[in-house]
Amino acid sequence: QVQLVESGGGLVQAGGALRLSCAASRRTFSNYAMGWFRQAPGKEREFVAVITWSGGRTYYADSVKGRFTISRDNAKNTVYLQMNSLKPEDTAVYYCAARYLDVPRMTEGEYDYWGQGTQVTVSS
Repeated sequence: QVQLVESGGGLVQAGGALRLSCAASRRTFSNYAMGWFRQAPGKEREFVAVITWSGGRTYYADSVKGRFTISRDNAKNTVYLQMNSLKPEDTAVYYCAARYLDVPRMTEGEYDYWGQGTQVTVSS
């Protein structure tokens, strides 16, 4: 069992930046690909970014490419999402997810564990 706890959300003005963190409870989360998803009010949850165990492969949604960066520190069992140049349309609850196969996927149904989410609000 893996428990995931997100932090770092908040209120920021358009053009600003936030860094989200996701801490995993397992001593090691080796071989887990880690992803970030988000859900805006009235919309379905959507893929944001994913990173493999080694960090060697990352993939992003087109809507965040060039603005967001996913990274991980395996020694700390933590994955990060650096969000720059934030836009009001980035407002959503952001979820961290773990996939017990180190193969990056963009579909939420292929993830095994989820955090509770952290709210990000971008004001115009």
